Amino acid sequence: MFSSSRRFVAVALSGVCAGAILSACGSDSGTTAPEPGEKLTVITAFYPLQYATQRIAGDTATVTNLTKPGAEPHDLELTPRDVGHVEQSDLVVYLKGFQPAVDDVVAQEADDHNLEVSPFANLTLTVPPGAEDDEHEHAPGDDHGHGEEGARDPHFWLDPQRLSKVGDGIAARLSELAPDRAATFRDNAAKFRRDLADLDNDFRTGLATCRNRDVVTSHEAFGYLSRRYGFHQVGITGLSPEQEPSPAQLREATTFVRDHDVRTIYYETLVSPAVANTVARETGATATVLDPIEGLTDQSAGTSYPAVMRANLATLRKGQACT
Repeated sequence: MFSSSRRFVAVALSGVCAGAILSACGSDSGTTAPEPGEKLTVITAFYPLQYATQRIAGDTATVTNLTKPGAEPHDLELTPRDVGHVEQSDLVVYLKGFQPAVDDVVAQEADDHNLEVSPFANLTLTVPPGAEDDEHEHAPGDDHGHGEEGARDPHFWLDPQRLSKVGDGIAARLSELAPDRAATFRDNAAKFRRDLADLDNDFRTGLATCRNRDVVTSHEAFGYLSRRYGFHQVGITGLSPEQEPSPAQLREATTFVRDHDVRTIYYETLVSPAVANTVARETGATATVLDPIEGLTDQSAGTSYPAVMRANLATLRKGQACT
């Protein structure tokens, strides 16, 4: 997946430079402060970043998401038009290591106008070496979430407190671009923090009395949520949603579910439920959706991040036997 994305981006960039979509491809054009009243143009890499940026920017910016609704963010491929929009934008908000195609185009076309959010998100969770899939090659020094400690878990936004910190980072960066609107960004960030604090409190209260603290998922997207609210996540596979479990992994998951009286196996909106259904069928458990909110679709249980998070809360309360 990673290598094919890089090839596509390289072709897209070369095509853009050869054509008329960009007049200064590869040039050191930089960005300038917007005129009074002029909207900022901000590109975001995937939905949670789009939601946070829209909340902070309000009506002072046009915010566009590179990942279309219903698309798997990890597999994103960029068109020449996408590349042009990235180059011409005032700011690109992204998470390094989550989408290789975005990493590449930012390095080539937005090196001087981007915000990489991982320092604010504080990505502390990793999957041990060998637990993640090995189908993708990583060159020495290639920073796509794989280091000596294993694969880095990128799904910080499922912890409202981490997403709140990212909102503060977005507000600070937008204030640098448009100092005359800094008060607006600051006020919006404060409201964003309050809303996420309310969401966090709902989760703390709603999940405090769950009988079962083991959350079994088709893949390990819910580490930050589990850590924040006192659960133990058990992924049938690793961080990659495309990874097929080995027979040994299926046996281990089935044994764990039986031994720990797990009654619910969770799978994701954009991923086949086959793995979860297999374990559920073998153990008598129920398979149900727990949304990682990497994007919104017609099948999402809400039309915004808070709505889907609260739907997840209701799903967990039922699946984990909370009183």
